[in-house]
Amino acid sequence: MLTSMDDPRLVALGWTADVAANYAAVTEPGLVPGRVSLEHNQIYRVLTAEGEVLAEAAGRLKYQAERKKELPAVGDWVALRLSGGDSGRAAIRAILPRRSQFSRKVAGRETEEQVVAANVDIVFLVSSLDFWIKPRSIERYLVLARQSGAQPVIVLNKSDVAEDLPALIAEASAVASGTPVHAVSARDGSGFEWLEPYVGVGRTIALLGPSGSGKSSILNRLMGRDVVSTGRVRERDSRGRHTSVHRQLVVLERGGVVIDTPGMRELQLWDVNDSVDDTFAEIGQLAAACRFRDCRHDREPGCAVKMAVDRGDLAAGRYESYLKLAREREAFERRHEERGQIDAKRQGRVGSKAMKAIEKQRGR
Repeated sequence: MLTSMDDPRLVALGWTADVAANYAAVTEPGLVPGRVSLEHNQIYRVLTAEGEVLAEAAGRLKYQAERKKELPAVGDWVALRLSGGDSGRAAIRAILPRRSQFSRKVAGRETEEQVVAANVDIVFLVSSLDFWIKPRSIERYLVLARQSGAQPVIVLNKSDVAEDLPALIAEASAVASGTPVHAVSARDGSGFEWLEPYVGVGRTIALLGPSGSGKSSILNRLMGRDVVSTGRVRERDSRGRHTSVHRQLVVLERGGVVIDTPGMRELQLWDVNDSVDDTFAEIGQLAAACRFRDCRHDREPGCAVKMAVDRGDLAAGRYESYLKLAREREAFERRHEERGQIDAKRQGRVGSKAMKAIEKQRGR
């Protein structure tokens, strides 16, 4: 009989020795491992060694989850009980530790983390070449991808319609900070040989990028057949209409796993720490010559970064993008600290009420 570690059906889903060790730490008997492939309104499709099942988070898991990030996300490895309750669905009893996660702040004013994809090895940051390169968008995606713990790769799609491909690749490479840049065409398959080394058994790739960049078309090309629908291409600008509405995990027949994601109207930073500085490495090098060690490169005198902009050694657009992302990082840190203080006060009030209730019981 195959053990979980030996089961090729689980290995095809990305099962590794580390995942097996984390699963072994789950002491509740009668559970089976699985990987979340899709989530919609807290109903999950989970892939197991025996096939796909519909599942819900167990009541205890929901009760203990203080944040949305503590509920299952696409790409998560979970332990679940197949014998469903009244709904007939399996019950997710535990989420195994994530080795990486691509997160953003949820859309709107709420300070809450949304896990877009979990346990990702490589992030394909997809941009379209059918119109023009958007360096600022690439920089933003790079910041979050680097923070995720996965390896970022910039994929420039629709190379077949690019008017000046070498110039566009050079423009993307200028903001890549050492991240690999590859130009491909999902329409005719050109350039996909550059993506082959990233694909393989046990590897998970996430496709991230704006709507219409062709992420679903890239997935279909990697799969060798159409597994997700794509919109018709408009003749006036060669742009496709985005059709993915949910994040979903697809197992490649030749090995490997791909997570396709919808385009994001808002891509706000979440807990990016040093990844802003890593994405703008040349600014960090210039900053070593600033007059003040805590220079924010904004209004301070003697700022080597601003002087580099004035000399033309640092592109003004790149500099403005850095300032914008750095300010967003500072704003996030303030909101996160305020949220922590509010939560601490709330917990204190709950604890105080509980103590008063206990004292009241004792006084009877």
